[in-house]
Amino acid sequence: MNKKLEKDFTTGNATKKLIGITIPLLIAFIFNMAYNIVDSLWIGNLLGEKAMAALTVSTPPILLFTSVAMGATNAVAILLSKHIGAKDKDSINKVISTSFTATIVFSVAITIICEFGVNIILNLLNTPPEIYSMAKNYFIIYILGYIFVFMYLYFNAVLRSFGNTTMQMISIILCTLLNVVIDPIFINKMEIKGAAIATLFSQGIMMFIMIVYIIKKKLITIDFKLSNRKVFKELVAKAIPSIIQQSIPAISTSFITYLVSGFGVLPIAAFGISGKLETILFYPAMALNMTITTCTGQCFGAKNTKKAREYLRSGMLLGSGFLIILTITVVFFSKSLASMFGAGVSVENLVKVYFSIISVGYVCNTVTNCVLGAVNGFGKPMAAMFLMIFYYIIIRMPLAKLLSITSLGLNGIWIAVLVSHVAASLAGILYFKVSLKREHTQFQAVSNVK
Repeated sequence: MNKKLEKDFTTGNATKKLIGITIPLLIAFIFNMAYNIVDSLWIGNLLGEKAMAALTVSTPPILLFTSVAMGATNAVAILLSKHIGAKDKDSINKVISTSFTATIVFSVAITIICEFGVNIILNLLNTPPEIYSMAKNYFIIYILGYIFVFMYLYFNAVLRSFGNTTMQMISIILCTLLNVVIDPIFINKMEIKGAAIATLFSQGIMMFIMIVYIIKKKLITIDFKLSNRKVFKELVAKAIPSIIQQSIPAISTSFITYLVSGFGVLPIAAFGISGKLETILFYPAMALNMTITTCTGQCFGAKNTKKAREYLRSGMLLGSGFLIILTITVVFFSKSLASMFGAGVSVENLVKVYFSIISVGYVCNTVTNCVLGAVNGFGKPMAAMFLMIFYYIIIRMPLAKLLSITSLGLNGIWIAVLVSHVAASLAGILYFKVSLKREHTQFQAVSNVK
């Protein structure tokens, strides 16, 4: 790794350093949001509400498998950050080389499974017959680019571990602009298939830009001879809970989509539009999750729990303040924003109710993600996984099912989402306080022995 691009998060002002690494990543996420919304905007306006519903149904499995990639690559970031904090160059090179090989093999395997299992996936989502063929056409083309997405996320995770988030921002900006231009062209010629093909092409370009940048700058060294079985096992141990952690929200979204499908096509379209819009409210939390993982990971490697606490506190304060402003904006303009996707009055009203009910939950979600980032940074993805299970599986999904069959109906599902956000933030804060105290005691004990 080029030393000039390596950043040390174990010293200095935590707030300034956290802002410095988070802003480029947040900009990248904002453009990634725009990248994903482009399909919805063009499909909704050019092809109508049925096509929008088809896109909504195919989105949860896409999110799920993208989450698998994010979880696996986040495991790389967790391990790398620790070794960077400890300044262990040999281990750094072994992790990079081993994880690169594993990423290629795993991404190809997942692509093959998805292509052959598309009918099973759509049937499990209770896909209505009138939109089944459109959903299938979009999914089978989109998933061909999975290896591009996986490799792109892998390189981002490696660079982020060293404190470099700028290239992720640049590459996603370029590819978003490309997608904006070619999406309507392909959709007009091939309808919903065209949207998937345009996205596939953009994803390939995005990965290519990242590879060229890394090779030209000689940022990292990949030597297959350094691939190590012990390191691979350690990666798997971090990756499994991290993958589960990242995948649980997508599983929950799939389940909620299943419940919403029982209320008809218009609620599906409204849920799809709401999901696209709320990425505006989720991405700051996701960015803080990832950057806090890097910062606290280095602090953990350097055995500096005090600095780790500073990063978490800064993240929660900055994120909560930002989300309050964003949430008020989205709730106030929700109907106007929904109309951009070609929504009719009925769908606009459903979107308005959705955001009005869940609103406070987005601030709670930001707090939860900051805590999860710190827990991951401490090398405890298993603990973060259990927090996610509590969040989605134990609270949200059963409560959504229960309330959906009451007089609350569709609104009962949204209330369940809100309750799960609040419960998760409280549980996360409580766990981290106990965990941090335990880690600090252990580090002191080791220091005293030495």
